[in-house]
Amino acid sequence: MKLLEYPDRDMMMMDLASTLAGELVAALTHEDRATLMVPGGTTPGPIFDALCAADLDWSRVNVLLSDERWVHERHPRSNTRLLAERLLVGRAAGAHLLPMYAPAAQPELVLGQMEQVIRPYLPISVGLLGMGGDMHTASLFPGADKLDQALAEDAPTLVPMRIDGQPDTRVTLSARVLREALSLHVVITGQDKRDALERAQGLPTAQAPIAAVLENAVVHWAA
Repeated sequence: MKLLEYPDRDMMMMDLASTLAGELVAALTHEDRATLMVPGGTTPGPIFDALCAADLDWSRVNVLLSDERWVHERHPRSNTRLLAERLLVGRAAGAHLLPMYAPAAQPELVLGQMEQVIRPYLPISVGLLGMGGDMHTASLFPGADKLDQALAEDAPTLVPMRIDGQPDTRVTLSARVLREALSLHVVITGQDKRDALERAQGLPTAQAPIAAVLENAVVHWAA
């Protein structure tokens, strides 16, 4: 793991957007297409605002969420909705979104079909993750019902996940898929998450799922 510290959040967001754009351009120089993986939540919003203006051939970029709530794409809690509003606009409107939701009562009913769509575009070319104070990343939450499956070396591409106390079923990329990204970045803010990151490095992955993807990651932090 490599840790980069920034003097303020605005500088970090702009620098990270530039880094992601540069890595996408590099990937497109030797591949027909590139896959960009991004998280949901509020933290990456400013990164998306800058990244969407990047001067690159977005028509050759596939965009994939690290995880999604099993809610309609127009639902207020939908990560896909966030992408539509903050990333897939401007120049980036030409990118191809790989869906992490399909109209079915439960993800298990359509997971196989969704994996068939995503697998041809793996491994991830450029990946961005966040981390919660509980040391989760994507929807790999401590105590989640299928965390062991998602952390396994032979894990499938997608894993449905249910977390006590949270209203929505989720679908997440497995730790294996996240680790196999050709370039992986993690963005965190605040001293509490910096402290959580340090704790995670000494804990089993079942207690600190972020630890499962840190080995080759670049972590970007600002207070």
